[in-house]
Order: sequence, then C-alpha cells, then structure tokens
Amino acid sequence: MNIKLLYYSIVVAMAGFLFGFDTVVISGANLPLRELWNTSDWFHGIFIMSMALWGTVVGALIAGIPTNKFGRKNTLIGIGILYLISALGSALAQEPYFFSFFRFIGGLGVGISSIAAPAYISEISSAKNRGKLGTLYQFNIVFGILVAYISNYFLTGFGGENDWRWMLGIESIPAILYTLLVLGIPKSPRWLVTHKNKPQEALKILEKTASKEEAKKTLENITIEDNRNKANDVAGLFSKKYSKHLLLAFLIAFFNQLSGINFILYYAPEILEKAGFATSASLLSSIVIGLVNLVFTFLGMFLIDRVGRKQLMYIGSVGYIISLSMVAYGFYSNATAIFKLFFILLFIASHAVGQGAVIWVFISEIFPNKIRAYGQAWGSGTHWVFAALVTLFGSVLINTFEPWMVFSFFSALMVLQLLFVYRMMPETKGKSLEELEEMLLKK
Repeated sequence: MNIKLLYYSIVVAMAGFLFGFDTVVISGANLPLRELWNTSDWFHGIFIMSMALWGTVVGALIAGIPTNKFGRKNTLIGIGILYLISALGSALAQEPYFFSFFRFIGGLGVGISSIAAPAYISEISSAKNRGKLGTLYQFNIVFGILVAYISNYFLTGFGGENDWRWMLGIESIPAILYTLLVLGIPKSPRWLVTHKNKPQEALKILEKTASKEEAKKTLENITIEDNRNKANDVAGLFSKKYSKHLLLAFLIAFFNQLSGINFILYYAPEILEKAGFATSASLLSSIVIGLVNLVFTFLGMFLIDRVGRKQLMYIGSVGYIISLSMVAYGFYSNATAIFKLFFILLFIASHAVGQGAVIWVFISEIFPNKIRAYGQAWGSGTHWVFAALVTLFGSVLINTFEPWMVFSFFSALMVLQLLFVYRMMPETKGKSLEELEEMLLKK
C-alpha cells in the first residue's frame, strides 16, 4: 500500500480518536456530576449525558454544507478546533448549563467528523483498500474509547472532587495534535473535480497515492461519472432516484444504535455495578470492554476487504442476538457478575466485527460523488438521533425498568437487523465508488 495514502488516512482517522474519546469520557464523570449538581434522572439524562449527542445530531445534519462548500480538509481542521474548545470549556464549567453548552460544542465536532473523515478516506482510496482504510476511522473511535476508559480510571483520585475536570480537560492535548497534523494533508481529489472543477490539481494528488497510470485512470472515471451526472441533471438527495440509498443508510444507522451499543458504552460503570461489581471493579471492567472492542475492531479491519461488508454484518447480527439474550437471562436469573460481563464482552466483540467495522465505510460508499456529503449527513444524522434518544432515556431506563427487559428489547431488534442484512443489504466489496454508483442506481 502507498505510504502517503496510509499516512493521510491515519491522520484523518485521528478525528475518530477524538470522536471516541469525547463521547465516552463522560462515563467517568457521570456519577460525580450527578452528586455534585444533585440532578434528577431526566435532567441528568438530557443535559449532562446526552447534550453532546444532540450536538452530534446537529453537526451530522449540517455537515454536508461545510464539507461540500469548504472541502473535506478545511472542515476537518475546524473539527479539531471544536474539540479543543469543548474539552477546555466543559472542564472549567462551574454549573450544569455551561457544562452542557460546551459538551454540545464537542458533539458538533463528532457529528461533522462522522461525515467529513469517512468521505475523505473513501475518496482518496482505491476499491481494493477502501474498506481497510475506512475502518481506520472506526479503529480510532474504539481506540479513543479505550483511552478514555483508561484515562478515567487513572485520573480517579488525581484531583479529588475535581477528578472529572481532569478527565474532560485532557482531551485538549490530542485535539491540538490532530489539528496540527491535518494541516499537512492534501485536499480530496474527488471533491476538487466534482465541486471545484480542478482536474489537474486532483491528478497531482492522485499521483501521490497511486502510480501515474492508476491516477490517470481514476481521474478519467471520476470525470466520466461527473459529466454523466451533469448531463442528467443530478436529482436532489430526497428524490425518488436515491430512495434505495436513503433507505439503506437509514436502516443500518437505525439498527446500529438500537443494538444498545451507546447505552452500554455510556452507562458501562453503572450497568456493571447493577451486574454485581463494586465501583472500582466496574471502572476496571470498563477498560476490559474497551480492550475487547479494540481487538475485535482489528479483526474487522482484517476481514472487511476479504469477506466483505455483508458477511461481517451476518456475523455481528448473530453475535448480537446471542449475547444480548444471555445478558438479559443473566439479569433475570440473577446470575453471577462474571457471567453477565462475559456476554457483555461478547456483545462488544460482535459489534466491533460487524456494525462497528461496517457502518461508516458502507454509508460513505453507497452515495454518488456529487451528493456523498449530504447522503452521509442523512445516514449519520439518523445514527446520532437514535444515539441521543437511547442515551437520553438511558438514565431513566436503567433506573425504571429491570435490566433484563432492556436487554431483551435490544435483542429482539437485532433479529430484525438480521432480516435487513439478508433481504436488502448489497455487497460493496471490491467495487470503485463510480461502479457502486452505477450499480445502485440501476437497482
């Protein structure tokens, strides 16, 4: 694989590290903030735990505008600045409303990055390595999650009653590093052709990441597809022409969050305490969750361009159903804490290999070049709306219903995901973005 292509992809994928760290770091501050501000379940769920996710929803829905207008690169730079402001602001906040505001700012960064970063990586990659490079973003998400869990664990007791400030503020360090590194990457060649009509500039960038012959062939395919779209007067995103694309993006995003993944990641220490672990052990077990997530994301990266997206979704769906059913059974039968933890870890492994590895790659592949950013905004926006709803109601769910009921609900929905994969999901492995555009429009 071309070294420059790998380097550019790794730098851009670091947006995923900040994404993962920012969204999960709140788990360590969850209980301390509830005690500090003495909030109700509803207030805590809306303003403390899920406000970042509502920022993510807004960020995802508006991300198509800056990503298309200012370009993928400039948008990625802006993301780093948003993360920095959020980290410092939330760490220094003196009351819950200011805290919520700065968490919302971080959420904007997460939402926009979930469009701009996968779009950039898919647009500089080739068909043979697009899946592997695309999963670098997901790998960085889970790496950020793991580092957030480890950071929270080691910062417990570091600042006394202000532990949570250190947990949140330390994110400013990777935010600065990421912003400096992303200044050195080139612009997306497909964006330069389809949005700025600069084919020669695009060719120079393509030649950095492929041979001259491959670069010319790729530019030719991009130009042919762009000219065809112009001649056919590309329809708006919500036209009937793209109904298949919209439905696929909606369903994969819907099922991703209705698996309960964010519920478990955000409320991991609290869930593990209910499972029977002591407080310190629950924080340590959260780190184990992060490690399993990372290891099986590696496996997903290895497999995605070999067995394909659809096969990974089959594996993940079956794993979801088994693991969630057994966690529900564990809570219902009052099984040991270790029993419950084992199947929670199986759930995390199933997610990492399946939905976790596939979702951002798949959504970035299925939309045509001209409307990719807006299509991704639709898919990502759907994902984050449901993520926010699950997290908002998470505090109420975990304290109102028996845990076995919650996990049984998630398990039942994963049966529907399995049917979606079998009946509707196309395989996108090994095809160029332009080939996929033609295939899906024909279908």
